[in-house]
Amino acid sequence: MIHESSIIEDGAKIADNVIIGPFCNIGKDVELKSGCRLESNVILKGKLRVDENVRIFSFTAIGNENSEIEIGEKTHIREFVQLGAQEGKDGTPTKVVIGANNFLMGYVQVLSGVTTGEFCILTNAVRLNENVTCEDRVIVGGLSTIEAGNTIGTGVMIGGASCVDHDIPPFTLVEGNKATVKGLNVVGLRRRLKDKNDIEKIKSIFKQILGDVVDKELASDIAIKHENEYARKFASFISTSNIK
Repeated sequence: MIHESSIIEDGAKIADNVIIGPFCNIGKDVELKSGCRLESNVILKGKLRVDENVRIFSFTAIGNENSEIEIGEKTHIREFVQLGAQEGKDGTPTKVVIGANNFLMGYVQVLSGVTTGEFCILTNAVRLNENVTCEDRVIVGGLSTIEAGNTIGTGVMIGGASCVDHDIPPFTLVEGNKATVKGLNVVGLRRRLKDKNDIEKIKSIFKQILGDVVDKELASDIAIKHENEYARKFASFISTSNIK
């Protein structure tokens, strides 16, 4: 069902059971797959693929004339979000990929080149600057900013009103301006890892390599030699990160 006040440019691909509310504007290179729903006053531009059962709320703007964006299935994008609506600083478009089952709350801004995994939550007024990568199940508290080019590891929780200016290791708790690691997200670890021994191994190396000084040399050694695969992955992230 498409409201009569909405504008759909020739070339747009709209599945039969998509719902488009009033005063929306859909560009010629947009593809909306089965089950998608757009509320009122949504603007979609550029080369954009929206997978099944995505819901986009009112006054959201996604894409620009030169952008390339993919949005994974069952993602919810709330009011006044701007996703890839601005061109990169050098004018060169970089692809934006939003994974499946993400939740972008009101007034979120996502700039060029951003990639998110699955099941991420960006709460109100979060800003992801250019070329930020969020791995799976990242939660970013409201009014937080992640500076350009940084990677946020799996299972990270970032407190509200934080400014992140470096990579963040997986399953850590982070807050502050400038943001610093406060500890491990033990609840997240317990939800993802069933073996308590795996969790204890990560706890042990966390204390060794992320103390008062980041020990990248030790992290690199653990990433190669440790017997536990999860400990190796954790250490490997730190050893190759931009954390100082």
